[in-house]
Amino acid sequence: MDSRGKKAAAVAYNPSFPAPVVLVSGKGKEAERIINAAREAGITVMEDPGLSLLLDAVRPGDYIPSWCWEAAAKVLAFVLAKEKS
Repeated sequence: MDSRGKKAAAVAYNPSFPAPVVLVSGKGKEAERIINAAREAGITVMEDPGLSLLLDAVRPGDYIPSWCWEAAAKVLAFVLAKEKS
């Protein structure tokens, strides 16, 4: 996929929050910058086009809506498992 169709979002979760929060999202070159910044910071990057499409509708700073929780939980479980290994 070329950069024009690429989408990315950074998500944070804190157990005191009611849901994960979208920190930043972007498309195209902005998505590439988000991904590169995450990798440079040692943050786990996971590609999930379906979740990326869902998160495209969420504004940065907003909680992930409940209809995205299952997909987001799978990503967070992947990240936690990778960080523990």
